[in-house]
Amino acid sequence: MSASYQQIADAALGRHLCIRGAFHPTDLPGIGTLVLLGPDEPAFWPVFSASPEAQDSQPSPMDRWSARVIGGLAKELGAQPFYPFGGPPHAPFFRWATDSGRAWPSPIQFLVHDVAGLFISYRGALGFAERLELPPLPTSPCPSCAQPCATTCPVDAFAGGGYDVPACKAYLATPEGRDCLERGCAARRACPISQSFGRIEAQSAFHMRAFL
Repeated sequence: MSASYQQIADAALGRHLCIRGAFHPTDLPGIGTLVLLGPDEPAFWPVFSASPEAQDSQPSPMDRWSARVIGGLAKELGAQPFYPFGGPPHAPFFRWATDSGRAWPSPIQFLVHDVAGLFISYRGALGFAERLELPPLPTSPCPSCAQPCATTCPVDAFAGGGYDVPACKAYLATPEGRDCLERGCAARRACPISQSFGRIEAQSAFHMRAFL
């Protein structure tokens, strides 16, 4: 018998991860429930920073940490692990996130999460054979929000409903762009939910450097 949702949540938290969504997929043979995992903020970053993967100077430390930790969790719980890296083909985590009912396309098209806001990230997922009982779903926060994410970018990279990646990267390479580079994307930080999430700025800087 598979673990319950709460048992999975407790086991993930013991590894500094949180359930960031779960649903019953219809296109994954043998999987009755898919559970999406993301960092437990702000506890995650100090633990990851002290990990062997973060210390060995080899490429992709966070992906390797995720594979080790979530792979071990999958074995413990009798689940099949999935990761947003390692492709192609790549697992459709964006679609899975929206299918979970806890993440939605934001006004700037990045995913926004009911708890993590625009700082949502997924380190992996666990697939269980059983259809587990899942908690009630929230509603999207965006319709009742002033949507500052859409107007905060210093170079209007999200104007017109798209994302001007070259303009964003060019700005990050300038002295003026150090605020975004070292503290995280200004649009993501502007989200009211993001502001209460507890993401450590050093972690945002890590992701921004990887983006560049």
